[in-house]
Amino acid sequence: MKFLKKMTGINGAKYKLMPTSPEVSLENISEKAKKIVEEFGGNNKEYSIEPIAFGLKAVIVFFFYPDDKSTEELIAKFEGIEDVSSAELIDMRKIA
Repeated sequence: MKFLKKMTGINGAKYKLMPTSPEVSLENISEKAKKIVEEFGGNNKEYSIEPIAFGLKAVIVFFFYPDDKSTEELIAKFEGIEDVSSAELIDMRKIA
C-alpha cells in the first residue's frame, strides 16, 4: 500500500454499474470500467459482481483517488460504456 503513504489526502469511491440486460457480459463492462478508472488516476482498484434481482447482476467498482480530483465526470464515462444502462455513486469516503 505504498500508494496510500505517498498521498496527503485520499478518498474512496464505490460505483454500481447496471447492465442493460442479464445476458450482457459483465466481464466486458468491468474491463472498460478498469480503463476509465486507470485514466482517472484511481489506485487499489477492486471490481466485483453483485446480484441485484431476477437474475440481474451489477458491476461494483471501488477505488482510491487523490483528494485534489473530482469524480463528477466519472458517472457520464461509466454510463457511456456499451451495455451499461446506469451508473450510480453508492459510497464515497475520506480515507486519510
